[in-house]
Amino acid sequence: MSEKQSIHAIVAIDENGAIGRQGGLLCHLPVDMRHFKQVTMGHSIVMGRKTFESFPRRPLPGRQNIVITRNARWQHEGVTVAHSLAEAIQAAQTPDVFIIGGAQVYEQALPLVDVLHLTVIHARWASADVFFPPLKMDEWEEVEREHHASDSRNAYELDFITLKRRR
Repeated sequence: MSEKQSIHAIVAIDENGAIGRQGGLLCHLPVDMRHFKQVTMGHSIVMGRKTFESFPRRPLPGRQNIVITRNARWQHEGVTVAHSLAEAIQAAQTPDVFIIGGAQVYEQALPLVDVLHLTVIHARWASADVFFPPLKMDEWEEVEREHHASDSRNAYELDFITLKRRR
């Protein structure tokens, strides 16, 4: 898109860096779903095909959904199809581009990410089978943190943490 494009990643992780299990999220946290929607609304979101296909209602409304797939014939109504991360970023129609998963896409994108929106869930899932790539914390500066206690709708306490890459 433009030279002023900013690459963001948004992810919920447990205390071990896990992001998923058995093809889905670790758990359902309405406060995190609201946060995800608020942060990504109006922007381009980039994801792998499996992540897209895990959504109950797809594509996500109010955002340009860009799906990376190796399948040259794959298509879906309301989705921009890309065959590489570079192609996906190029296809983004908004200045802020959000990488939303899965693990392979995060791993490829992490060196390009300017801002990382982490939800740290204060729990550990032994059954987790998908993990976020390890972060080199000396490359990042924490610029915001918001704590949420568990409640009747959210079984785990969590922190929303915004990290900006040190340049």
